[in-house]
Amino acid sequence: MPKYIDIAVNLVGSALEKDLHTIIENAVNQQVSPLIVIGSDVEESEQASKLCQQYPQQLFSTAGVHPHQAKTWDDQSCERLKQLYRQRHVVAVGECGLDYNRDFSPRPEQRAAFEAQLNIAVELNLPVLMHERDASTDFIAILKNYRAELPAALLHCFTGNRQALEQYLELDLHLGVTGWVCDERRGAELASLVPDIPNDRLMLETDSPYLLPRSMRPKPKSSKNKPEYLPFIAQTVADLRQQPLDELAAHCYANSLDFFKLEGLL
Repeated sequence: MPKYIDIAVNLVGSALEKDLHTIIENAVNQQVSPLIVIGSDVEESEQASKLCQQYPQQLFSTAGVHPHQAKTWDDQSCERLKQLYRQRHVVAVGECGLDYNRDFSPRPEQRAAFEAQLNIAVELNLPVLMHERDASTDFIAILKNYRAELPAALLHCFTGNRQALEQYLELDLHLGVTGWVCDERRGAELASLVPDIPNDRLMLETDSPYLLPRSMRPKPKSSKNKPEYLPFIAQTVADLRQQPLDELAAHCYANSLDFFKLEGLL
């Protein structure tokens, strides 16, 4: 049975939080372990770190401020995040980036928080997990100033077009693919691009509890996505790439181990 690492799970402050033990256990039963718990603001990042201490080797976390929360960035944010990065189970800066689709934070504040976190990643030599939606021009312009000094950079939940794919690969980014690719309404373009992502750039994620794969049969009773569904996403991606599942899973697992430097932690 192939092994998987779910590189983006929203366990803190989500619908999954009430049933954590079962969520983690069911994922392990499907060979989905460890899980990378996403931090979307400073407080959530601190909570995610504490959660990881309860489930050593099964949970690791990121620490950062999502563009939706960029307006919360203040003089204390940097130091509080740096405290978290001292812990072995905090394995990346993020989720950070730009989101011009909803503009929950003013765009200048999004850009400032994004740059601040890229600076931290460079200073501490940490990989960065990023978010971008409807902001590729500014996102790329900012990232280009830091990319050469970053050890590794991941755009999670990639849903862009071919031009974006080419630009992100040119920047040597890893790309995370979610159940969006299983959505015949919105995911057709992503499905057409998945075969063109190099083996060594691809990672898999659920972004649970969001983005439940629409093509799952039988359809789950709950609309909540869960890490245990990652093998279904993997099979869909393998089919699109005309690649054996075992081969695809092995590449994605190795990429995730290397990106988050998990080899010595498991």
